Amino acid sequence: MLAFLRFNPRIWFLWGFLGCALLLSMGAYFQFVDGLEPCPLCISQRIAIFLTGICFLIAIIHNPGVKGIRVYSIAAAITALCGAAVSLRHVWLQHLPPDEVPECGPGLEYMLQNFPLSATIKLMLNGTGDCAEVNWSFLGFSMPAWTLLAFLMLATLSLLQIVNRQDKS
Repeated sequence: MLAFLRFNPRIWFLWGFLGCALLLSMGAYFQFVDGLEPCPLCISQRIAIFLTGICFLIAIIHNPGVKGIRVYSIAAAITALCGAAVSLRHVWLQHLPPDEVPECGPGLEYMLQNFPLSATIKLMLNGTGDCAEVNWSFLGFSMPAWTLLAFLMLATLSLLQIVNRQDKS
Protein backbone atom coordinates (compact mmCIF):
# COMPACT_ATOMS: atom_id res chain seq x y z
CA MET A 1 0.00 0.00 0.00
CA LEU A 2 2.78 2.46 0.88
CA ALA A 3 5.10 1.19 -1.85
CA PHE A 4 4.99 4.54 -3.66
CA LEU A 5 6.44 6.18 -0.53
CA ARG A 6 9.53 3.97 -0.39
CA PHE A 7 12.63 6.00 -1.11
CA ASN A 8 16.20 5.95 0.00
CA PRO A 9 16.13 7.11 3.65
CA ARG A 10 18.51 9.97 2.85
CA ILE A 11 15.93 11.39 0.44
CA TRP A 12 13.27 11.33 3.19
CA PHE A 13 15.61 13.06 5.60
CA LEU A 14 16.58 15.56 2.90
CA TRP A 15 12.92 16.45 2.31
CA GLY A 16 12.46 16.97 6.05
CA PHE A 17 15.58 19.13 6.27
CA LEU A 18 14.52 21.22 3.26
CA GLY A 19 11.07 21.66 4.81
CA CYS A 20 12.65 22.95 8.03
CA ALA A 21 14.97 25.26 6.08
CA LEU A 22 11.97 26.61 4.15
CA LEU A 23 10.02 27.22 7.38
CA LEU A 24 12.95 29.08 8.96
CA SER A 25 13.42 31.10 5.78
CA MET A 26 9.76 32.07 5.80
CA GLY A 27 10.05 33.15 9.44
CA ALA A 28 13.07 35.30 8.59
CA TYR A 29 11.22 36.79 5.61
CA PHE A 30 8.19 37.72 7.71
CA GLN A 31 10.44 39.21 10.39
CA PHE A 32 13.00 41.11 8.33
CA VAL A 33 11.07 41.96 5.15
CA ASP A 34 7.46 42.26 6.31
CA GLY A 35 8.43 43.64 9.73
CA LEU A 36 6.46 41.14 11.85
CA GLU A 37 8.26 40.84 15.19
CA PRO A 38 8.16 37.31 16.60
CA CYS A 39 6.59 36.76 20.00
CA PRO A 40 8.15 34.39 22.59
CA LEU A 41 6.08 31.44 21.35
CA CYS A 42 7.11 32.17 17.75
CA ILE A 43 10.75 32.06 18.81
CA SER A 44 10.13 28.78 20.66
CA GLN A 45 8.59 27.33 17.50
CA ARG A 46 11.57 28.45 15.45
CA ILE A 47 13.89 26.70 17.90
CA ALA A 48 11.84 23.51 17.55
CA ILE A 49 11.97 23.77 13.74
CA PHE A 50 15.74 24.29 13.93
CA LEU A 51 16.22 21.25 16.20
CA THR A 52 14.03 19.09 13.96
CA GLY A 53 16.07 20.22 10.95
CA ILE A 54 19.30 19.39 12.78
CA CYS A 55 18.00 15.84 13.42
CA PHE A 56 17.28 15.48 9.70
CA LEU A 57 20.66 16.97 8.71
CA ILE A 58 22.63 14.66 10.99
CA ALA A 59 20.70 11.69 9.59
CA ILE A 60 21.58 12.79 6.03
CA ILE A 61 25.26 13.10 6.88
CA HIS A 62 25.43 9.91 8.95
CA ASN A 63 23.45 7.74 6.46
CA PRO A 64 22.58 5.20 9.18
CA GLY A 65 21.40 1.61 9.02
CA VAL A 66 17.94 0.44 10.05
CA LYS A 67 18.49 1.00 13.79
CA GLY A 68 19.98 4.45 13.21
CA ILE A 69 17.10 5.40 10.92
CA ARG A 70 14.72 4.48 13.72
CA VAL A 71 16.67 6.58 16.24
CA TYR A 72 16.85 9.65 13.98
CA SER A 73 13.19 9.28 13.01
CA ILE A 74 12.06 9.14 16.62
CA ALA A 75 14.32 12.06 17.60
CA ALA A 76 12.98 14.22 14.76
CA ALA A 77 9.40 13.21 15.56
CA ILE A 78 9.86 14.11 19.24
CA THR A 79 11.26 17.56 18.44
CA ALA A 80 8.51 18.14 15.87
CA LEU A 81 5.81 17.09 18.34
CA CYS A 82 7.28 19.37 21.01
CA GLY A 83 7.07 22.20 18.48
CA ALA A 84 3.50 21.14 17.68
CA ALA A 85 2.65 21.42 21.38
CA VAL A 86 4.01 24.99 21.46
CA SER A 87 2.08 25.81 18.27
CA LEU A 88 -1.08 24.36 19.76
CA ARG A 89 -0.69 26.56 22.83
CA HIS A 90 -0.13 29.55 20.55
CA VAL A 91 -3.31 28.80 18.58
CA TRP A 92 -5.18 28.37 21.87
CA LEU A 93 -3.96 31.78 23.11
CA GLN A 94 -5.11 33.37 19.85
CA HIS A 95 -8.61 31.99 20.35
CA LEU A 96 -9.03 33.18 23.95
CA PRO A 97 -11.64 35.85 24.64
CA PRO A 98 -9.97 39.28 24.93
CA ASP A 99 -10.59 39.50 28.68
CA GLU A 100 -8.73 36.20 29.30
CA VAL A 101 -5.61 37.00 27.26
CA PRO A 102 -2.49 37.23 29.47
CA GLU A 103 -0.75 40.58 29.81
CA CYS A 104 2.07 41.45 27.46
CA GLY A 105 5.42 40.68 29.01
CA PRO A 106 8.88 42.12 28.54
CA GLY A 107 10.83 41.52 25.36
CA LEU A 108 13.06 38.50 24.94
CA GLU A 109 16.26 40.55 25.06
CA TYR A 110 15.20 42.08 28.39
CA MET A 111 14.29 38.65 29.80
CA LEU A 112 17.64 37.17 28.79
CA GLN A 113 19.54 40.02 30.42
CA ASN A 114 17.55 40.25 33.66
CA PHE A 115 16.09 36.81 34.40
CA PRO A 116 17.72 33.43 34.97
CA LEU A 117 17.62 31.15 31.92
CA SER A 118 15.05 28.83 33.50
CA ALA A 119 12.66 31.74 34.14
CA THR A 120 13.20 33.05 30.61
CA ILE A 121 12.40 29.64 29.10
CA LYS A 122 9.29 29.34 31.27
CA LEU A 123 8.10 32.79 30.20
CA MET A 124 8.82 31.99 26.54
CA LEU A 125 6.76 28.81 26.66
CA ASN A 126 3.84 30.39 28.54
CA GLY A 127 3.33 33.13 25.99
CA THR A 128 2.14 36.69 26.51
CA GLY A 129 -0.50 39.03 25.21
CA ASP A 130 1.74 39.60 22.20
CA CYS A 131 1.21 35.93 21.33
CA ALA A 132 -2.58 36.38 21.18
CA GLU A 133 -2.40 38.91 18.35
CA VAL A 134 -3.09 37.59 14.85
CA ASN A 135 -0.91 39.71 12.55
CA TRP A 136 -0.99 37.42 9.53
CA SER A 137 -3.35 34.79 8.15
CA PHE A 138 -3.73 32.76 5.00
CA LEU A 139 -6.94 30.94 4.05
CA GLY A 140 -8.34 31.87 7.44
CA PHE A 141 -5.54 30.24 9.44
CA SER A 142 -2.97 32.15 11.47
CA MET A 143 0.76 31.58 11.23
CA PRO A 144 0.83 29.36 14.37
CA ALA A 145 -1.95 27.19 12.88
CA TRP A 146 0.09 26.69 9.70
CA THR A 147 3.17 25.99 11.81
CA LEU A 148 1.20 23.39 13.76
CA LEU A 149 0.27 21.71 10.48
CA ALA A 150 3.93 21.82 9.37
CA PHE A 151 5.08 20.24 12.65
CA LEU A 152 2.53 17.45 12.30
CA MET A 153 3.67 16.84 8.72
CA LEU A 154 7.33 16.74 9.82
CA ALA A 155 6.49 14.27 12.60
CA THR A 156 4.56 12.11 10.15
CA LEU A 157 7.43 12.23 7.67
CA SER A 158 9.79 11.16 10.45
CA LEU A 159 7.65 8.29 11.66
CA LEU A 160 7.00 7.04 8.13
CA GLN A 161 10.76 6.47 7.93
CA ILE A 162 10.37 3.59 10.35
CA VAL A 163 8.15 1.69 7.89
CA ASN A 164 10.24 2.78 4.90
CA ARG A 165 12.35 -0.34 4.96
CA GLN A 166 14.90 -0.45 2.18
CA ASP A 167 17.75 -2.86 1.62
CA LYS A 168 19.81 -0.71 3.97
CA SER A 169 21.14 -2.71 6.94
